[in-house]
Amino acid sequence: MIEARTATAEKDDAPVPQPMPPQAQELQPAPAHAPALLRAQANRLGILWMVVAMTAFIGNDALIKSIGQRVPTAQMIVVRGVMAIALIVLVAWRMGALPRIADTARGWVMLRAGCEGVGTFLYLAALMQLPLANATAINLSSPLFLAVLAVLLLRERVDRLRWIAIGAGFLGVLLVIQPRADGFNASAWLCLLATLVYSLRDLLTRKIPAGTPSILVTLATAGVVWLMAGGVLAVQGWQPMQWRDVGLLALAAVFLSTGYHAVISATRHAEVSVVAPFRYTGLLWALILGYVVWGDIPNALAWAGIALLLGAGLFMLHQQRAIARRVLRQRG
Repeated sequence: MIEARTATAEKDDAPVPQPMPPQAQELQPAPAHAPALLRAQANRLGILWMVVAMTAFIGNDALIKSIGQRVPTAQMIVVRGVMAIALIVLVAWRMGALPRIADTARGWVMLRAGCEGVGTFLYLAALMQLPLANATAINLSSPLFLAVLAVLLLRERVDRLRWIAIGAGFLGVLLVIQPRADGFNASAWLCLLATLVYSLRDLLTRKIPAGTPSILVTLATAGVVWLMAGGVLAVQGWQPMQWRDVGLLALAAVFLSTGYHAVISATRHAEVSVVAPFRYTGLLWALILGYVVWGDIPNALAWAGIALLLGAGLFMLHQQRAIARRVLRQRG
């Protein structure tokens, strides 16, 4: 994706960016040529953001799954979206980022938000016909797409050990979900397309100018998803809701807003190929909630998959720490 770096002459003619309040300033993403130590530090921060994002998303999914037994999906997204957008606007105001709201109209921000909206629509359309486990397995193949796209489009370097870790993580997903051949139908291909769109969304995040506050990117994302859900709701029609469900949707809005902001921060601050495997942590949280709330107990193959997922993630983190220690020793 995507465009090459702007020529030096073009940079000289570019307008000088206006200063931002300290609260609205964002960390700079780590380019491929950055010093190894700085890149390793950015990658560790990106890993933390990704874990936070997946934890928040699973919390949101669990609430939506519970409420979805009584409220149509599009209506849930619209109600939750109103609360999420209000919360994001409040946070953006407190951060002093709202004066830069015009930044969300830039091409990369809107293109990313559009991918989020399209991906959400495709995923929900597939989810209506697929078992949740199958849809989750397909969606968690995103790191494979990300690794390949990062090499082809962002020119990130992925060494052999990282490829092994990513492959082991995907194998772990398959062992946990244990999909059957008859589970891949037209809806599954639709879900796979949604996963590809989500992967492209994450790579587009890297192209957003560093001066654009992530909270505003989050706001644009939530707005586009809300508009798409509103279109579906206009066709389906409104149904009465209980105040209890409204309260649960408010909590889901907090989880969703946190997840949006965290996943944007993760993919802006770190190499995509490093943080991508930590999406698998969402499956771990799903397994825990499945046992606590619904009494689902993984079998032996599933536990083997969990071990692979954990091993792959810990190995990636170990690699980053080893790079940082090696650079520090060289600096003496």
